[in-house]
Amino acid sequence: MLLWLLVILLAACLAGGVNRFVGSRGGWGLALVPAGVFACLLDQWPLVLNQQNLSLYFEWVPALNLALSLRLDGLSLIFGLLITGIGALVLVYAGAYLKGDDRLGRLWMFLLLFMAAMLGLVLADNLLTLFVFWELTSITSYLLIGFNSDRTESRASALQALLVTGGGGLVLLPGLILLGGVGDSFEISTLLENSEQIRQHAFYVPILIMILVGAFTKSAQFPFHFWLPNAMAAPTPISAYLHSATMVKAGIYLIARLHPILGGTAEWFWMIAPVGMITMILGAVLALRATDLKQILAYATISVLGTLTMLLGIGTEATLTAALVVLVAHAFYKGGLFMVAGAIDHAIHQRDVRELGGLRLAMPATFAAALLGGISMAGILPTFGFVAKETWYEAVGGDVASIGFLAASVLSNIGLVAAVGLVCIKPYFGTRTDATQAAHEGSLAMWGPPVALGTTGLVLGLMSTQFSGLLTAGSSAIAGSVVPVKLALWHGVNATLLLSLLTLAGGLTLFTQRHRLEGVFKSADRFIQYGPSWVYGWLLKSINLLARGQTAILQNGYLRFYLLTMVGVTVLSVWMALEGEVRSHLKPMPLDFRIHELLLAGLILLAAVVAVRAKTWLLAVGSLGVVGYSVAGIFVLFGAPDLAMTQFVIETLTVILFVMAFSRLPDFRRLTSAGTRARDAVIAIVAGATITVLLLFAMTVRTDHPISEYYTTNSVSEAHGRNVVNVILVDFRALDTLGEITVLSIAAIGVYSLLMLRPAKRIAPSDDTNNAAQGSCLTSTQSED
Repeated sequence: MLLWLLVILLAACLAGGVNRFVGSRGGWGLALVPAGVFACLLDQWPLVLNQQNLSLYFEWVPALNLALSLRLDGLSLIFGLLITGIGALVLVYAGAYLKGDDRLGRLWMFLLLFMAAMLGLVLADNLLTLFVFWELTSITSYLLIGFNSDRTESRASALQALLVTGGGGLVLLPGLILLGGVGDSFEISTLLENSEQIRQHAFYVPILIMILVGAFTKSAQFPFHFWLPNAMAAPTPISAYLHSATMVKAGIYLIARLHPILGGTAEWFWMIAPVGMITMILGAVLALRATDLKQILAYATISVLGTLTMLLGIGTEATLTAALVVLVAHAFYKGGLFMVAGAIDHAIHQRDVRELGGLRLAMPATFAAALLGGISMAGILPTFGFVAKETWYEAVGGDVASIGFLAASVLSNIGLVAAVGLVCIKPYFGTRTDATQAAHEGSLAMWGPPVALGTTGLVLGLMSTQFSGLLTAGSSAIAGSVVPVKLALWHGVNATLLLSLLTLAGGLTLFTQRHRLEGVFKSADRFIQYGPSWVYGWLLKSINLLARGQTAILQNGYLRFYLLTMVGVTVLSVWMALEGEVRSHLKPMPLDFRIHELLLAGLILLAAVVAVRAKTWLLAVGSLGVVGYSVAGIFVLFGAPDLAMTQFVIETLTVILFVMAFSRLPDFRRLTSAGTRARDAVIAIVAGATITVLLLFAMTVRTDHPISEYYTTNSVSEAHGRNVVNVILVDFRALDTLGEITVLSIAAIGVYSLLMLRPAKRIAPSDDTNNAAQGSCLTSTQSED
């Protein structure tokens, strides 16, 4: 399984070179990689059907219980087949869609990276590993949605998707950590055995809320649904992949995966099922209001995502099976219909359904693909979409208590059938418009993938009985126990068939009478504009205003304010941490000083006072030098001659540099008021007293053996060196030393750049000499700070 991920990542690294040397035809070659993984997954079908799950466990950070743990069962196999199978077709389609575009290699790379992240997500058996891949899908989807980075709309949509799904991820992480703590393991397969313990724990509800926030944001559930239609700013290959089998299905997968651990409670039902039902209805209504082909399909996707959430929230064996069947059917028809919309846009650069018509003769293959996807989306016999709708109606109509869910399901499906008319009938029938006069059929790579997906949906419908075994394995993984699934294309004339006929009739009626609802839609727009999307915009603007105000205060360009802030926060933090501890632990220390030690201490204090009160820079610098040399003398007295030598060298160099630099600076006393100097003196005294108390506290409170004993004991045996100081620097603190070397190297490069590089063109001085002088003075002052 790990090899599958590595192979896809390798293909992503090679995507740019493939485009450079092969061009758009390279999509066929790159598609062989996910197709090969698809074949490997398909080879595991017999084992999964026999409940022989493939697993891999590799310890990553044992101290944090972080492991690269992968497991293939029925649920992950279905998702893996969809991810790789549809992904292979999308790579081929993308090659034709961006033919001749220099960015094609980058698109292939992003798609393959996203494919690897999504495949790792559905294979993960460790909660933390799952979260790592979860965040990788957010990052890669950000790159995909913002692919047209030169457009403001694309950048804004990518940022919106990242903030919404990334914010949900931040809430999801503590939920997963808490779940691992309550269940005594981060392995999902182990948590299944402790599910009863988790559901009875006091933290069950907080865990459920945090996990659902992450799932709802990723799968665009109300009120987080608004980012999904805006993501249509991405090129169509991206939309087809993200909205059919991958990105938006990640939240659905998480709910399904954790159902046997967290499901089966009243909290699970009431937190999930109503949200899914609202999202289902809302998506269907908004799809009818839209006029852009991709927008219509995006809102229809939201409706189906709400359906899946509702079915998983109800949580019976029948609804869990129905959710899986609907998920598979949706992946095939929605991926194909997005590609169809992209083919129309690619041919005539128009997606507004009001401007489309008469395309069936100009684009016959595309029309065939649209027809195959449309009849499956509408749930017409003999497609797999029909099987999914029948299973769905039968699952939610099992008792009187579910009548509300059944009614909502029928209403939403009526809206989806009307949306099918807008996407699959309106553009192809009637007379040609000005926009469609130049329409022409695309290449095989443009219409072949949607035809393949539509045909697969048809074949699965005809062979639904043979497909029942894999759905049994998937449903059993969701339920946590064996759930036999028996699908059939025809169940005879029954209540669900009558509801299907009612859905079709209602949908066609709504499609033909849609113009009567335009007034209602216009009235609703006044309320919709103040919905969740408006709240997101308001929050984003507020955060930016707050950030600008905070930056103006904290990052004002003056070093003295930075130092005051850091010193003040440090002092406050130390006293907050030591409150109540100092008086109880600070013990009187015996005064055992020698006369020369007292003389050195007095000299340090005297030199410090002279430095502060000095009238000239030279006297101030000299006094600071006396402080440094006296401290070096203390090092000598207390047995650290090597440290003292270093201090002598540094102090000498510092004094020389200070004299050279300060001799060119103005007297700071003429630039600051007496009040400013008094404030600085108070802060300095308080900071010094704080450090003194902190050191005394550290000397009197010892909870373990001195670290020096560890160094002296292990210097020879572990590091093979008798010079303890050298061993500490080279072995025990090797990374610290490496960091210091790196800092010095970067500083040297910076100094070299400042000395050797010259601007290519100097800015002419301003005519206003005074303004120029003031600007120069300000720049100098800021540089000093």
